[in-house]
Amino acid sequence: MEINVTPKIAHLQKFLNEFGPAKFKWLSSGLEIRGIVDLPRAMLEAKSLIDRFQLNLTITHTADMLSYRGFEVNYVETK
Repeated sequence: MEINVTPKIAHLQKFLNEFGPAKFKWLSSGLEIRGIVDLPRAMLEAKSLIDRFQLNLTITHTADMLSYRGFEVNYVETK
């Protein structure tokens, strides 16, 4: 049986393996990382991982996400 892994899943899975968050939730557009104590440092680390592995991902953070100390990592479609 052959498992077909899409580039979106591959990029998000690579990020999860390297970042290793304790709490996360799969979204249709990517991941929601939750429960981060030092949010600014974690977001910088996430951005660094995305750049280092050249992943097609972007980080999103809004004021609403501050209540659960989280941010989103979304897949960016390339042509």
